[in-house]
Amino acid sequence: MTEFLFPRSRLLIFCKAPVVGKVKTRLIPALGAAAATDLHRELAGRLMACCQAAMLAPIQLWCAPDITHEFFTHSGLDCRQQAGANLGERMSHGLTVALSEPGVESAILIGTDCVNLDADYLQRAFLRLQCADAVLGPAEDGGYGLIGLSEPAPAVFQNLAWGTASVCAGTAQHFNAQFANWDLLPMLWDVDRPEDVERYQALLRRA
Repeated sequence: MTEFLFPRSRLLIFCKAPVVGKVKTRLIPALGAAAATDLHRELAGRLMACCQAAMLAPIQLWCAPDITHEFFTHSGLDCRQQAGANLGERMSHGLTVALSEPGVESAILIGTDCVNLDADYLQRAFLRLQCADAVLGPAEDGGYGLIGLSEPAPAVFQNLAWGTASVCAGTAQHFNAQFANWDLLPMLWDVDRPEDVERYQALLRRA
């Protein structure tokens, strides 16, 4: 029987299907569409394998645009389809579904692009959620790479300019208004620009 460190939690991974021209679009001018897609597949596979090996909590793979791509069907994970008009609605929906399942006390949602989001970081987030209402993992670009909640909170995903440098700050303001106790985690960085690719490759060389 599988034993998780946090069996009453859920780990949600949000992931786009690795379709050429549809992922890592900001990197296409520098890398080309095929190489950008390969990078997305590599980063997502790396993160998914890390989460599976860590055995922290049951994993849900929230897929876009649907769950039919072979990358998802071959993952061995519990695949769910994202639903919502924008990223905020999709994240709110996923977390609400997970937190509404019987016995679930907390849920953490992550993307696949933050290279320094590892098992230790995730464990720290789950531990914080045992006493905090919410946690937020800020990213260097002004967004965030992790959000964790102990109860559904649709309001924290509303009235934000998704894809801009104000998302994390706006979310923190929503947290201040809604939660008595929440924690900000260490800074994350994701691979979205050519200089991020160079940074990622340098990290791999040191590993």
